[in-house]
Amino acid sequence: MTDARDDRRRVCLVVPTNRECAATLTEVVAEAEYATRHFDVDVCLLVLDSSDEYEAHAKVLALAPLVWHLDEPAQREFLQRVVHRAAADRPDLLLDLLLPAGVSYGACTNRAFLIAAALGCDSVHRRDSDLYFQTYEGKKIFPIHAELSALGKAARDVVATENRLDESRADLPVAMAGASFVGDMSVDVEDIRDHEAYYDLVSLWAAPGSTEDEKRELVAESFTGSAPFDGDHWTLSVVDPMRVDMHNISFSGLQENVPLPPATDTIGSDYFLIHVADRAGLPGLLHNRHIVNFHTAERKSDAGFLAYQLRFAKFILSMYYFHFIYQRMTNASPGDIAAIVRASTWQPREPNEATAELMEQAYRRLGGRFTAVADRIGANRDALLIEARRDIEDFALLIEAWAALIAAARETPLRHD
Repeated sequence: MTDARDDRRRVCLVVPTNRECAATLTEVVAEAEYATRHFDVDVCLLVLDSSDEYEAHAKVLALAPLVWHLDEPAQREFLQRVVHRAAADRPDLLLDLLLPAGVSYGACTNRAFLIAAALGCDSVHRRDSDLYFQTYEGKKIFPIHAELSALGKAARDVVATENRLDESRADLPVAMAGASFVGDMSVDVEDIRDHEAYYDLVSLWAAPGSTEDEKRELVAESFTGSAPFDGDHWTLSVVDPMRVDMHNISFSGLQENVPLPPATDTIGSDYFLIHVADRAGLPGLLHNRHIVNFHTAERKSDAGFLAYQLRFAKFILSMYYFHFIYQRMTNASPGDIAAIVRASTWQPREPNEATAELMEQAYRRLGGRFTAVADRIGANRDALLIEARRDIEDFALLIEAWAALIAAARETPLRHD
């Protein structure tokens, strides 16, 4: 690892992983090198490694010019110092929310946000461990090219193919740049798309009051990718959350104002900031440098399949709260958002109980190995409902502590010598 220059803008390119992903890391190292060559930036490549393949990953990352490769003990030690410096209430719970025992897509990204603040990075660019980049005319298509061309600039200064942004927003900085994917569906339900119960299951995450036509449109669009790259097309706009994916996303500024939900074992818990940007009308860049998504073999194993489907079930139950929040947080401050998040937990539980019942029925109709998912939902329905609500309560607490945590991270060395 070499030192960054003090006079250059720093950006954080992050890959959280809990699995072997040397091939993906090789791709992301190349992306970091590309960005350093083509932009006046220092790219801090951050790998948050909870896998058993730390040494193998370290060999790949040794090729990167500026890299921080942190296993869980190193992450925990840094977070402990940040939480202590922040002097926030309930420090033990905050540490658990930042580095929980279970899988949390939001928590791993929150750690990246805090570490990026400690490194002095202006923006955070997230990739996942189950991707590679498209190739077009013999060259890799790196999303960071579009991201660094727009993030942090006043919207009116961004050169885009298309501009759909209202003129009243033109002087605001671009807060987010993102794209989607090609390849496997982002949620592993492709095998059942032709089953009659697919609609019954996927439509359960629709907003309350949605019409049948709106539900069918949602189901048709959910978790599917985009067209392969055929030349850059960049749209300046308030980005529709349905058009971007969290393994191909970047933020500037926004990530230091509001964290992501730290829910465990829940897919989709890391999409919250995309909705914040949408509801606040913040300028964003929607580009078409889509990553290639693939499903790992572990996800297809019996244990991996059951765990993933239960994460999907918790996602559906969490939407009861998130729809309430999204409908109310237009132009909201972090304090307002925390209050709205907390208020969402005061809703009666009966509607979500009905959703859990319909979800169990849909899984049972799918049959085969999905029957085990239905059985688990039936046996643990009350616990799943309680967890979904508690996750939202924990999120409110984290939002309230976030400003202090970011300020503390800025003053906390990443490594404690």
